[in-house]
Amino acid sequence: MSGSEQLFVVLLFAGLMLFGAEVFVPGGILGVMGGICLLGAIISAFSAFGPTAGAYIAAGIFVLLGIVIALWIKVFPKTGIGKAMTVSRDLSDSSAASSGIHDLMDQEGEAISDLRPAGFARINSKRIDVVTQGEMIEKGTLVKVIATRGNFVVVKSLKNEK
Repeated sequence: MSGSEQLFVVLLFAGLMLFGAEVFVPGGILGVMGGICLLGAIISAFSAFGPTAGAYIAAGIFVLLGIVIALWIKVFPKTGIGKAMTVSRDLSDSSAASSGIHDLMDQEGEAISDLRPAGFARINSKRIDVVTQGEMIEKGTLVKVIATRGNFVVVKSLKNEK
């Protein structure tokens, strides 16, 4: 095997492996590198096997790559790894807000961590993730729930009010 034939095989193998690895490493960099390797394999095929065979090899790489991508899209989501990496159900009927979060309105409690501006407070004997309206509140300060917005429980300090 000549040097250009070895280069063709190495670039073809590297390009295919990089395309396969792209699924597991997000960002597109491995896919771009795989595409560059496959382009290099096509160029080296022309050098190693001549213009006629190089054209057939280039066409074969494009056809096989198209088939592999189509099968990947069709088959991969049904495999165990594919199911673990994709969303398997429709979330249109889901609710983001925790149940009972709106019942906390106007309740009082105590900051159990420094609120900078987020932290934890104990309200109705429950540890609740809370936020302030931007002010810092020290641990141990009495707080009152003034709003619930989605999943956020907004509190203010009662230090100056009592």
